[in-house]
Order: sequence, then structure tokens, then C-alpha cells
Amino acid sequence: MKVTILGSGTSHGIPVPGCGCPVCRSDDGRDKRMRASVYIEGSRGETAVIDTGPEFRIQALNAGIKKLDAVFLTHAHADHIHGLDDIRPFSIETPIPVYGNRRTIGEFRERFAYIFSKTQAGGGKPRIKARVVPRGQNIVLGGLVFSPVPLRHGALDIFGWKISENPPEGRNDSAFVYLTDASDIPGDSFRIIAEGGAPEVLVINGLRKRPHKTHFSFDEAFTAAFRIGAKRTYITHICHEHSHREIESLCREFAEKNGFPGAILPARDGLELEIPAKNAR
Repeated sequence: MKVTILGSGTSHGIPVPGCGCPVCRSDDGRDKRMRASVYIEGSRGETAVIDTGPEFRIQALNAGIKKLDAVFLTHAHADHIHGLDDIRPFSIETPIPVYGNRRTIGEFRERFAYIFSKTQAGGGKPRIKARVVPRGQNIVLGGLVFSPVPLRHGALDIFGWKISENPPEGRNDSAFVYLTDASDIPGDSFRIIAEGGAPEVLVINGLRKRPHKTHFSFDEAFTAAFRIGAKRTYITHICHEHSHREIESLCREFAEKNGFPGAILPARDGLELEIPAKNAR
């Protein structure tokens, strides 16, 4: 399985319009962050995206996306779904399923009502199958298994996603876990993540060093990542208060102080991650 970080920024993106801070003026390309999203390619040719933010068209072009089999949503905030219309080119021949929890799909259907209207004319519209995923229900996409991971985003119930590839009979070997916009991970969700062993790669949100009511701070993200114990951890959904270089230093300090079990780094737009299936080793 291959995972591409399409965007690693928070809701404003970076640079932030009208801001002249050092990070927004940075010449380091790693400090240019589009809204958070990932693209997943399975070894059998399966393709999926988690979240379609406002820059999805640009992200798809940058990543060279040629086809899309499914969309998985974490929640319905603008920075996570407002590029959904741009899946139109990928849905011409076959409707694309869009998965999320009940509230997410409900808000998505309201905000994009024209997609489900028979009277829409001019310009076309994406061909979509909106699918509500109950807690505990896995979605199988070829050789990939997508398991919803319930999270809290302030007062909002949202989904993270755990993706396994070619799990052996009776097991659910985790390869990749994507948790964004979390302010809390319930105990049951830690159990879902740990099922089958620690994940190969974890991508988890860390907004900034200062606390925030609805997002993990860096220290909170580091602490959750330490408990999960992935071999590689990447921090995403980052704001403009910290440069990529500064976050690298904070990650290194935490790892050295606490004996972090794997590598931990800030994510960056365009980062490509190769993730082997556990049963392939």
C-alpha cells in the first residue's frame, strides 16, 4: 500500500491569507500546507481518498491521481469536504461511494443537495453513492479494509480510519491509521487501533504547541502516538504558528526524552509513504 499526504495544514491552509508571519512568508516548501487529506493506493490497484478539502483539484493534479474508487470522510467541516465536487472527472463511468458516519453523510447531503437532485442541469455533477457507516462496520475495497475509528472533535463525534491490506483469516492486521481533528480518542478506539498489533504508520493531528479545545496540541498528539506505538508517526493538520523545522525539533526532543518507540516527524504536503502488508513479511 502507498499513502500520499495530499495536505497537512489546518482549516486556513498555509500561507494564511493576509498573514505576514514568518511561517506564512517562509521560503521552505515544507511550510506550504494545503488542507488535510491523504490518498491511498492498494497493491491491487485500489484507490481512495480520505477527505476532499477545498484544494482537492490541485492536490489531485499534484499527486497525479488518475482514478478514484472511493471517498472516506472524517467529518463534514468545510476544510474536509468542500472539494467534493471535484471528484466529477473520476465518477463519469462509475458512481463513487462516499463513506462517513450518519451526521457527516447527513450534512454532506444537505450541503451538496444538487448532487442528489434530478433537476440539476449544466456543468454536470459528481455521480455519488452516499453511504452511512455504523460504528464497528468495516468497508472492504478490493484487498483493503477500512475500519472506522470513533474520535471526539470537541463536542462532535467524528471518524478516523484504520486501513489494513490483505488481512489473514480471522485477523485484522493494521498497516495505516489516520486520525485527524481529534481532541480525544476514546478507550474503545485505542482497542480498535491495537487490534492485530501496532500499525506500521500513524498520521495524527497536532495543531500547535498551545492547547486547543477541539484539536490535539503537539504534546497531546505525541502522548497519543506513544500509546499507539506505530513504527512511524507523522503529525498533520498543522497551523502557521510553527515551521516544519521547528516541529522536527519538538518531535526529536519528545522522542529523546520519552524513549519514543518509533520515528516521529511532521508530515508535509506530497510526502509518499510505502506501507507493506504485515502478512507479506
